[in-house]
Amino acid sequence: MIIYYNVITAIIWLVSKLPFPLLYLISDVLAFKLYYIFRYRKKVVFQNLRNSFPDKPEKEIKEIAKKFYRNFADLIIEVVKIRSITKSQLIKRIQFTNYDLIDDLYKKKKSIIVTIGHCGNWEWMTIVLGMISSYRIFGIVKPLNDPDFEKYLRKLRLKFNINGGLISFKSTFRTMVKQRHDLTINIFAGDQTPTKDEINYRTQFLNQETPVFLGIEKIAKSLDFAVVFFDIQRRKRGFYEVDISLIEENPQATADNEITEKHVKMLEKTIIDNPDNWLWSHRRWKHKRE
Repeated sequence: MIIYYNVITAIIWLVSKLPFPLLYLISDVLAFKLYYIFRYRKKVVFQNLRNSFPDKPEKEIKEIAKKFYRNFADLIIEVVKIRSITKSQLIKRIQFTNYDLIDDLYKKKKSIIVTIGHCGNWEWMTIVLGMISSYRIFGIVKPLNDPDFEKYLRKLRLKFNINGGLISFKSTFRTMVKQRHDLTINIFAGDQTPTKDEINYRTQFLNQETPVFLGIEKIAKSLDFAVVFFDIQRRKRGFYEVDISLIEENPQATADNEITEKHVKMLEKTIIDNPDNWLWSHRRWKHKRE
């Protein structure tokens, strides 16, 4: 296993040294193989698309799927590139709009929960946010099953983040309580699928009844953290724009499920507007109501 790990990480290092034009040629080949040869989760991708867009013709569904696989391959290559990319290279590839909103909350000494979807390149976004923000930046993550590759991915994610870190999904609230006196941004993926035992709320999302975590809302209310939505869009290959929107500055004043419904609907809109930009290979609807 150690030999296998060393070989893979060596390959990642070598590939990461390549210039972007060559990397995207590799990505094109990878996308072709994922779609036509390996057929990676192809059944899941098409089922998700058909259920989410029942009015779209099959030709359009196929076009979205092909674009998704290209974007997915780009994401894989771009994560590999983190190994060798410089700060200056990376920071010019992520543009934030409405960042004044974050600065205003910092002046008010308000910590933030950022909710995102698996759109664009969330890995690059988190790293760049850690470079430019006055806040301490923490990503909420589910660890990989393989401890060696989990350690390696963690190293990539924290390459430039000297004032933040990663929080394991299972210890999120406990860790955030300990850090509540610091000014922090805590990044949650709002499109994660709860386990069966964790399903306490369902809503309509992309034409389907969908179980949703209530953790974002509950933690925001408990700790009085502002809630913000980041819409991560691919503007051209290897370049992303992050549009920032305030969901709620004073969560304790909101009704039950209000914040949850807001961030779910905001994500739904961005997926409808740019459907190939979301992670369709995710088994988002695997837990149906019995």
